[in-house]
Amino acid sequence: MKKILGILIMGGSLLGCKEKPSKKEEIKPKVEFNQDLADELKKMAEIDQIAAYIPQGEYKKMSDEEWIFFKDSVFTTHQKRIREIFDKNGFVGFDLAGKEGSDNFWLIVQHSDHNPEFQKEVLKKMKIEVDKGNAQPSSYGLLVDRVKLNTGEKQIYGTQVAYNAKTGQAYPKKLADSSTVNSRRKAIGLEPIEVYLNRMSEMHFEMNKEGYLKIGITEPKLYKTK
Repeated sequence: MKKILGILIMGGSLLGCKEKPSKKEEIKPKVEFNQDLADELKKMAEIDQIAAYIPQGEYKKMSDEEWIFFKDSVFTTHQKRIREIFDKNGFVGFDLAGKEGSDNFWLIVQHSDHNPEFQKEVLKKMKIEVDKGNAQPSSYGLLVDRVKLNTGEKQIYGTQVAYNAKTGQAYPKKLADSSTVNSRRKAIGLEPIEVYLNRMSEMHFEMNKEGYLKIGITEPKLYKTK
């Protein structure tokens, strides 16, 4: 009986020992929030937004040549810096820079159209973070569409648009399987495409209102929504 008990005790002690995790099972160290990076991305995004739209405020004083130079300078400089950040951190997720910081990182990548290969690199890393709940799925969809169009393919979610000059109405650029686009959009948290296109139409109209009024258009044409 004592011999059997000894065996049980030894067995119990063996079961209680923790094996060292294999390399595959090793837990990665927790990412620490980087306030300096979040602040830097915020400033970059603010300038990016200025360059992404028509001249506003003091920028209206620029000539067409000066404005184009300014825009190109912003996007080129930002893309170089965002490349450095990406090489060091991969896609910047919520854990590293917060939701706003992650969104700002994505925004600058989104506007790096002069370098679609870089956008494709970021997209792969972003998918990993989206799957972990560490990045925004809807933003991922917008970058998917941007990359698709920039590499000559049809977009998936219909987020990239053009505008009818006579009506101000937005419409999606070349789109794969338009009949099921809303189900794809819903899967990543995007609103129905009709709602989205109407919002884009209204924003575009306000930005170009003076020109539309000159040709007799007082409001953009909108899509019917359910």
